[in-house]
Amino acid sequence: MLIAAVVLLASLAAAAIYVASHIEPMLRSHVVQMLSERFQAHVELDQLHINALDGLNVEGRGLKVQRVQDVTEPPLIEVSSFQFHISLWALRQKPLHIGTVHVRGLRLNLPPKGERGAMLQPAAPKKSNSILPGGGFLMDKIICDDTVLTLGTNKPGKQPLVFIISNLVLTHIAPNEPMQFDAQLVNPKPVGNISAKGNFGPWNRSAPGDTPVDGQYSFTHADLSTIKGIGGMLSSTGSFSGLLDAIVVDGETDTPDFRIESGDHTLPLHTKFHATVDGTNGDVTLDPVEARLQNSNFTVRGSVLRTPGVPGHDITLLVTMPDGRLEDMLTLAVKSNEPLLRSDLQMNAKVHLPPGPASVLEKMSLAGNFRLTNVTYSSESIQAKMKMFSLRAQGRPKEANAASAGTEPVTAAMAGAFQMKSKVIHLSNIDYEMPGVQLQLDGSYTIHDGGYQFHGIVRTQAKISQMTTGIKSVLLRAVDPIFSKPGIGAQIPVKISGVHSEMHFGLDLGGKDKYRTGNSNATNDLDSELNLW
Repeated sequence: MLIAAVVLLASLAAAAIYVASHIEPMLRSHVVQMLSERFQAHVELDQLHINALDGLNVEGRGLKVQRVQDVTEPPLIEVSSFQFHISLWALRQKPLHIGTVHVRGLRLNLPPKGERGAMLQPAAPKKSNSILPGGGFLMDKIICDDTVLTLGTNKPGKQPLVFIISNLVLTHIAPNEPMQFDAQLVNPKPVGNISAKGNFGPWNRSAPGDTPVDGQYSFTHADLSTIKGIGGMLSSTGSFSGLLDAIVVDGETDTPDFRIESGDHTLPLHTKFHATVDGTNGDVTLDPVEARLQNSNFTVRGSVLRTPGVPGHDITLLVTMPDGRLEDMLTLAVKSNEPLLRSDLQMNAKVHLPPGPASVLEKMSLAGNFRLTNVTYSSESIQAKMKMFSLRAQGRPKEANAASAGTEPVTAAMAGAFQMKSKVIHLSNIDYEMPGVQLQLDGSYTIHDGGYQFHGIVRTQAKISQMTTGIKSVLLRAVDPIFSKPGIGAQIPVKISGVHSEMHFGLDLGGKDKYRTGNSNATNDLDSELNLW
């Protein structure tokens, strides 16, 4: 884009000098012919005026450069007006020295990616029509106001990507030398303000991807809600350097109010990242991103790639969380006022976001494993139940009967594997341990309503009859032999279900008569005890 604009303006300046002694219609015709050959395109120029007093003052309006193969499409390059001045002294210099060029209403309409080759490598002017003085040209500055860059697409139903560049300043434009740029623009998605300055070039005509670039950027007031499924206001600063097809970017982002669609809560998110960007197609490699969400630290590595023929990007990430908090993840994901569990969290996961119009949570899939330590419950009633459960499982029912929500909370540990798809988390091979109890569970958790359901086996230190007192203890002795296993007090099939903080335990007989005995009272008492716990 920059090379096309610079070549266009430089050619205009040189053409004006070459035919300054001719009448303006002839000059306009010559410029149109020259640019048509240069860009292999259809060119229109509505007005061109030259004032030869005190040097050359050149003004033009209504410039259009149109692809020859399809004149029904928007012009490749369109300029509302341009103006520059060349002093008499500069006319005698080699290289030709042009001061400041002012451009207003520049419109750059790039075709779909596969059709942009002609824009990157415009045809060189023929030697017979060369209009540049020996030694080429040098421009001090090009100032572009009200510039719009549109990236076309040939994908059905997808709108072009539009960048509104409020101000673009190019400094020191000369053949085979880098130019400096300073730009302010509006990023289309997420919508936000970008300010960037640095160096670009010299342009490598034979291998455009090897063109060097470096600079610094800031990205402010970026509204993440313009990406379906997430929200928050992001800001970012950083630097970049390298070649156009391998730009190394180092920066930081801050989002004090990050949120996702399934939850009503916001949390602060800070990242520090190292990335490589292919400036010719937008592909990104992240290695690594060091992130902190509230009190959770994690590292992300992965890629953001364009998929030919499919709108959007294909995102694959590997997440490592050695030092996290489960309540941070749950607070972000659910609508309840408090997360069900609180614990230290270690996790490894692979995240995949395929391209497409669906929201982030609808199309996201992930799989991994986790470990929770120092697990407690935010609900006092559940915490009291777990305390009683632990005491009974240890064979201390009298203490369990006296336990209340105000007692010292019992802590637990949990580990297992998980998969998420379509907003449902499936958990497998879960091992849950607390004093006197070991559970092995499988189940699922639904993000949109906070519902959960698990089935598995609970192993206890005490026998079933030792978990209660009085007549129930006597009745439950009948089932002790059924549920007793070597080395443990009891092994009981259980089910756990609920929504948010409402948790229900039950005996999971599943219609299997092998767990039933002739003493139905004993079985019913066991089921009622589990529900009570």
